[in-house]
Amino acid sequence: MRRAAIVSPVRTPVGKFLGGLSSVPVEDLCSIVVKAVVGRSGVDPAMIEDVVFAQSYANSETPCVGRWAALSAGLPVEVPGMQLDRRCGGGLQAIVTAAMMIQTGAADVVLAGGVESMSNIEHYVTGLRSGVRQGSPILHDRLDRGRERSQPVERFGRISGMVETAENLASQYGISREEADAFAADSQHKAARAWDSGVLSAEVVPVSVPQKRGEPLLFDRDEGVRGDTTTEALSKLRPMMADGICTAGNSSQQNDAASACLIVAEDLLEPLGLKPMGFLVGWAAAGCDPATMGIGPVPAVERLFAKTGLGWNDVGLVELNEAFAAQVLAVLKGWGWDDRDKLNVNGSGISLGHPIGATGVRIMTTLLHEMQRRDVRYGLETMCVGGGQGVAALFERA
Repeated sequence: MRRAAIVSPVRTPVGKFLGGLSSVPVEDLCSIVVKAVVGRSGVDPAMIEDVVFAQSYANSETPCVGRWAALSAGLPVEVPGMQLDRRCGGGLQAIVTAAMMIQTGAADVVLAGGVESMSNIEHYVTGLRSGVRQGSPILHDRLDRGRERSQPVERFGRISGMVETAENLASQYGISREEADAFAADSQHKAARAWDSGVLSAEVVPVSVPQKRGEPLLFDRDEGVRGDTTTEALSKLRPMMADGICTAGNSSQQNDAASACLIVAEDLLEPLGLKPMGFLVGWAAAGCDPATMGIGPVPAVERLFAKTGLGWNDVGLVELNEAFAAQVLAVLKGWGWDDRDKLNVNGSGISLGHPIGATGVRIMTTLLHEMQRRDVRYGLETMCVGGGQGVAALFERA
């Protein structure tokens, strides 16, 4: 099979929940990154054979967001698009799905991305189409409902949400509140250093946010980074569950962002004048008990290493999405690997944010840029997935 090259990965800054990007609709976030990928790469838009976008909280305001992204960005109407969802792993799945299209010869150039505007996830009602004879219909928050119903209740019982799964791991792996808070503070410090040193600027496409009055505001930096965070300050936050260790400070944020890249057949890079940042080496997904969904990266990485023949000694950088500090620490114990000098060196979900559908592409974008800076050959990206899954992929620097 042909190798799938990653070209011009970019992302928007990550906005806080109901923060600076909350007024920017999903289609605009998509359009911004698609235009940036085309502009930075110099690819002829007519060469793009498909657009694959992930979105975990889709709705009929922007159906089939990959097609919307293509049209909204002004790509030729002949360029098709699709949407997929593997929850937190959706962005990475968009990359590997596009890569498989390249590897098998189904396409030569595909644009892959992910988007989420968690600030704009709607409330909804079921059962009204056939009418309600009496009583008040229930208005569901799609954001909360999607977490609660990540698994069949009749088989696995009711899990109140992702926080409960993290608390289960904290109990199972003996993770303390102090350990979780220390990890969260370190994530914030890493992200703040990365921004202050200019490390992250190259991968970010600023967003011009219209204002009700005056000129648009240029949004050009991740909004949730708190470099002044201390373990002491985090220790004062109330746990989200009684007797638990997970707090708003040591858990991932809710965010708005988009990210995208080109996936191109290696043999066409030179003819098209495209410069890759990396290549997809391999990927794997694995299931686990929904009640301990955060441990998903352990079986996923084990499966990935078995498929590729590579291992921890080959990997120079690791990006493990920080759904919860407790979850990360449990995964490190499950791996039997813990090298903080290689792990999330610029922060992750706790500090940079976790815009669900966009996260997988955001992580790869940050990873490939850092691999270039450090001259690292192999980088590992992996994350847990609501409903009890893990996804992992290995990338090689070009």
